[in-house]
Amino acid sequence: MDKQVDLILPATGKILVAEPFMLDIHFKRTVVLLADHHVEEGTVGFILNKKMSVKVQDVTSDFGEFDADVFYGGPVDNNSMYFIHNTGELLEDSIKIGRGVYWSGNYEKLRVLIDCKLIKPENIRFYIGYSGWSAGQLEEELKDPSWVVADLDANYIFKADPSKLWKEILDTKGYHYSAISEIEGDELMN
Repeated sequence: MDKQVDLILPATGKILVAEPFMLDIHFKRTVVLLADHHVEEGTVGFILNKKMSVKVQDVTSDFGEFDADVFYGGPVDNNSMYFIHNTGELLEDSIKIGRGVYWSGNYEKLRVLIDCKLIKPENIRFYIGYSGWSAGQLEEELKDPSWVVADLDANYIFKADPSKLWKEILDTKGYHYSAISEIEGDELMN
């Protein structure tokens, strides 16, 4: 008797986990937060586990000596910075992605909230670039399959160690994925 697999469909607020055999240099062993997903319009996401070697104060002087990490969000629009936070409606014009996770907001108000120390580095993640899919493209990639869709947990963004996140989420998906996640680097291709 075949075991039924619970299929999670892509949607705003879900997580994409790169299949263990994905070789695309931008997405190999990545975890992507889907910030906005519409089958007819396309998808915007941010890679959660590619921390860059710079802090936000190295990228912009808008926030003074604010020691927040900057992540590589994806290969699209690498001249722009985006942010995900957990401060909810405290930051006007924020877009709720999921429980305890918000995208963007009023930039001037963000500057004030950071200056007043109402938003601290542990409340926000900055991203250079984003990951994008045209209408229907992500659904096609899921047929390959290139991705595993998982549920969002705000701790994946604000508390987890980014270098261990890919493995951590695969471990929660069961034995098959957990076993493959133990294989190091390019050994998957041997």
